Amino acid sequence: MEQWYTLYTKPNAEYQVARALQQRGLETYLPELETVKPKTGHLKKPFFPCYLFIKVDFEIIGFSTIQWTPGLRRVVAFDHKPMPLPDEVIYLIRCKLGEIEASGGVPLHSFEPGDTVRITDGPFRDMSAIFDRPTRSHERVQVLLNILGSTSRAQIAVADLEKAPCGAERPALASKSLRRTRGRGRRIKGTSYPAM
Repeated sequence: MEQWYTLYTKPNAEYQVARALQQRGLETYLPELETVKPKTGHLKKPFFPCYLFIKVDFEIIGFSTIQWTPGLRRVVAFDHKPMPLPDEVIYLIRCKLGEIEASGGVPLHSFEPGDTVRITDGPFRDMSAIFDRPTRSHERVQVLLNILGSTSRAQIAVADLEKAPCGAERPALASKSLRRTRGRGRRIKGTSYPAM
């Protein structure tokens, strides 16, 4: 009986593996998400890097037929047996990706670490912050805020940020005290010390 299985590929080899299996007449599913970047335009990329799915009956098509596909690392298995996925899982992935694309896709940003941004919504509305980095979630980013004289990291929805207008004041971040010794009086080379 044909069932869905998960394949784990080498980095950036998802399309190569999918093409090779499709040329053998096998059904594959490589979840993709289209993103729009300001400089490069539309770009499709795998939603699960290094993973794709295949619908196959291993009793009819030998396991080695799949296992030795160029670019494939392995068929995801448990106790040395390929783990089948219920059809509902593939259906759910397709539905969720359809919802994301229907809502305009994954929000992308053009912020660089160190950029001054303004928060447009939420409890920190109208505050300036410094963009730190994206998080694992495509919809959130990490920013640095100056709250009551100390620097705090906060995760904010990327949709709630905008570039600060030119000439906007950059928030002052609390500076950490400079460590001057390695312990037991051993000075760190290259640090300057104020005159006593």
